[in-house]
Amino acid sequence: MAETTRVIVGVSGSRRSAAVLQRAAAEAARRGAELVPVIAWTPVGGEPTYRAHPCPPLAAAWERAARTRLDQAFEEAFGGYPAGLSITPVVIRGEAGPALLQIADRADDLLVVGSGRRGPLRLLLATVSRYCLARARCAVVAVPAEAQSTPVPRRGGERLAMAA
Repeated sequence: MAETTRVIVGVSGSRRSAAVLQRAAAEAARRGAELVPVIAWTPVGGEPTYRAHPCPPLAAAWERAARTRLDQAFEEAFGGYPAGLSITPVVIRGEAGPALLQIADRADDLLVVGSGRRGPLRLLLATVSRYCLARARCAVVAVPAEAQSTPVPRRGGERLAMAA
């Protein structure tokens, strides 16, 4: 098995995703790998609606908003981008599952995703984690929902990385 050189992580910008990002950062640090946080975005109304009525300035604004959510996710999880890690953030247009697999395209990648919500509707709703687990060509770590709801520890107002 090849040595992992990249840890790709899906970032949604939700409060629950901080633990997923922390787990991915811990894996990247442990393996000496590059951390590739990925946030995917789609035009409001979906691609077919946008193609019918394209507005490049609006698309650029949506992409900037996605970049801001990615930066805020690091702020929430670590208080900013952690030092000591090679980090290559990616903002990509598309649905989350296919976008993550487009980036995590090497056999030696490690993909880290949240496992999604629990409950009866979970079986009816397609989740990004299920999509990735079924189709990935690399190893996938699905961080359980219980870990995602754990608050980020603080010390004197400073956020600390959680050990994975």
